Amino acid sequence: MTARIYKPAKTAMQSGSANTKAWLVEFEPEEPRLVEPLMGWTSSADMRQQLRLRFESREEAVAYCERHGIAYQIFEPKPAYRRTMSYADNFAFKRRDAWTH
Repeated sequence: MTARIYKPAKTAMQSGSANTKAWLVEFEPEEPRLVEPLMGWTSSADMRQQLRLRFESREEAVAYCERHGIAYQIFEPKPAYRRTMSYADNFAFKRRDAWTH
């Protein structure tokens, strides 16, 4: 049983940083998922795939895994890149590209 510790990235539908501050612990699947022959749904007998634990800091998540004897991998978050540009920059004299409609 291996756990992943990571900080989730914001979704494409978000402009803010909601739900990206907490660290998550998710467990790797122990068994492959199976396709049910009758309905075609994907299922698994591994209940840990449904478990997602939230922690305020990375240290708390690591301490939880070490306390319970869970092997873990830490995935560091990439720095957020935000391009700052104002509406007036579209019409600036120093603009490199031609402005067209």
